[in-house]
Amino acid sequence: MCPFNTAAFPDSLAIAKEGELSIGTIDDIQKLHIRTIPLNEQARRICHQEQSRTLAFCSFKYNQSVEESETHLIRLLDHQTFESLCVYPLDQYECGCSIISCSFADDSNVYYCVGTAYVIPEENEPTKGRILVFAVEDGSLQLIVEKETKGAVYSLNAFNGKLLAAINQKIQLYKWMSREDGSHELQSECGHHGHILALYTQTRGDFIVVGDLMKSISLLVYKHEESAIEERARDYNANWMTAVEMLDDEVYVGAENSYNLFTVRKNSDAATDDERARLEVVGEYHLGEFVNRFRHGSLVMRLPDSDIGQIPTVIFGTINGVIGIIASLPHDQYIFLEKLQSTLVKYIKGVGNLSHEQWRSFHNDKKTAEARNFLDGDLIESFLDLSRSKMEEVSKAMGVPVEELSKRVEELTRLH
Repeated sequence: MCPFNTAAFPDSLAIAKEGELSIGTIDDIQKLHIRTIPLNEQARRICHQEQSRTLAFCSFKYNQSVEESETHLIRLLDHQTFESLCVYPLDQYECGCSIISCSFADDSNVYYCVGTAYVIPEENEPTKGRILVFAVEDGSLQLIVEKETKGAVYSLNAFNGKLLAAINQKIQLYKWMSREDGSHELQSECGHHGHILALYTQTRGDFIVVGDLMKSISLLVYKHEESAIEERARDYNANWMTAVEMLDDEVYVGAENSYNLFTVRKNSDAATDDERARLEVVGEYHLGEFVNRFRHGSLVMRLPDSDIGQIPTVIFGTINGVIGIIASLPHDQYIFLEKLQSTLVKYIKGVGNLSHEQWRSFHNDKKTAEARNFLDGDLIESFLDLSRSKMEEVSKAMGVPVEELSKRVEELTRLH
């Protein structure tokens, strides 16, 4: 094998096998590099701050010398070399629950905000926590503000130049205040009760989506004039949430502890108040993985002028170390791929001939329902691994030429 570069084949490789010579390039899709950086401790939360060119994470390590003792800390790394810059130790029994990078109204600086909980062995739920606001100065974490809370700070979000925190059963909004001496403080502005445990929050404009320990997803709205947060709608199903994200203004995706994904939509145009107060479940799917994080973004470079560049994607991470993509497809593309999926099921058999429909159907302790408004990308992409004769059978059943089918499925693979 050797490099091969001509006008006709730029930046290519020439590969000689017995009886054949191939010239080709490495597809962009295959260029995803994975690099492992040993931390020698258990990282729980991670956050990137472009302005300071750093990564911060909440982590802990076991102390060998003391029985069953853990040291919790916040570590700062250089975002290119991954060299450790500094460590900020947390108090005894205190652990980091959430971390974000954000800036506040009327302050041009960028801060790391960390939410913590004091996990006292005798307590069922934490009754005390802290919000710590750090600035990065000369490669070290400087504590700017410390705010005590009456519970674990499970989630933090930047929100209209303020800081939104989920603390035990409550959603709390803090504003950034300057004192006369030039120092700052976090001042409580308003809050919202009515959750079992508010574990996950996402925001968009004035809207807040909350993922509850047991009470599925609820939608809150912040009212500027009244300085108040009110509930606008909720999903009345009992889902034990593990992650939430807002796909757009209307549709939100959630993951729950029976390894399912589901989407809900807010009924802004409904005729009655009752209907408007209900988030309608529009999609359900069994993923088979415990999702603990959704993030808007993509793992590959997206060219804005391509069709694929216009498709919004959300990355998810799972506790087994799986990284996956959820893409919001245009309706006509969804219909076409749904037909392809139902055709492929007849030609591609699952492990042990288990039924694909049954495996992908939403299933928890309360109910089982057929998957809807979700497609199995892995199954659809396996079309490209079929033999030519199988491809032709699928193409005949679909009434679409093999080349066009291959092209449309290959386009999908460029999403990840």
